[in-house]
Amino acid sequence: MYEFNRNNFFSIKKIYRATEISKLFEKKLIKTRITNDFDILDISSLKNIKKNSFLFLDQEFDAKKNNIANILFITEKEIIFNNPNFENIILVKNLNESWNILLNLIYSHEDSSDYSDEFTKIDNSYISKYAKIDASSKIYNNCVIGKGVEIGKNCIIKNNVVIKNSLVKNNVVICDNSSLGTTGFGFDYKKRGASDLNPQIGIVIIDDNVHLGSGCTIDRGKIDYTYIGKNSMIDNLVHIAHNVEIGDNACIAAQTGISGSVIIGNNVTIGGQAGFAGHLKIGDNVVVAAKSGVTKNIVDNSVVAGFPATDIKKWKRQIIKQKKDGY
Repeated sequence: MYEFNRNNFFSIKKIYRATEISKLFEKKLIKTRITNDFDILDISSLKNIKKNSFLFLDQEFDAKKNNIANILFITEKEIIFNNPNFENIILVKNLNESWNILLNLIYSHEDSSDYSDEFTKIDNSYISKYAKIDASSKIYNNCVIGKGVEIGKNCIIKNNVVIKNSLVKNNVVICDNSSLGTTGFGFDYKKRGASDLNPQIGIVIIDDNVHLGSGCTIDRGKIDYTYIGKNSMIDNLVHIAHNVEIGDNACIAAQTGISGSVIIGNNVTIGGQAGFAGHLKIGDNVVVAAKSGVTKNIVDNSVVAGFPATDIKKWKRQIIKQKKDGY
């Protein structure tokens, strides 16, 4: 895991004590069990658990084994609440609504009206006074670089690029009209609309020597980050959703769409207009043919094609059979 300071991007509006949190849920609360009180200073995910934080929990978790100091768990599952190994836990009626309530009260984020930043116009671009850009990097015209953003050495940021909620390492090229750190597509299917968006308070990390084409969007993580590995080549008009992690040396052709929480290994090659369903794991050295629809995990060293994407030899046999059958 890469560590970052969330407060550089999303200011805490108020520090609450663990015993105060339950009062924020009002009618959404069922019951609580708090055995010790502490300041809530951050939010944890199952991948990155931090002391003095809260964690939304909807699956099995070994609280005894993962005994990290001062964690407040929030769940809607009574079987989890009844586990005595959870010393500090709140049972709520709806986890999604509770997420929205708590995150909107604690954090100032760009999808809330109280979010603010301060910009200075430098060489025809607007740079936050809270951003850090190495002097060796070049920022072209009409760019917007937001609060907390760090850009390393020898980077080239071309025209009309928006970078927010992101860490950009060294020797990175980002081409015209791309946006990094944008809001992920998180909402309740049963309660849609802009006013019920799930706050996204993670970031984007672009590692060394990455090339990002024109018109790309990379959404920030919901809690942790969206990550693009070293030496990766991303073509134009590629969308990478929240929580995606792409390994080193990736090559992704134009108009590919990668849904949220997909994990992609090293040395992966993806053809143009490929699409990936969410929460998949793609192994190392995988090749995905153009226009493929990936709906299942793919093991290392595979070559796949078609929809649903399958082994390319099997896919070719299917195409030949269909032609023989008159399709």
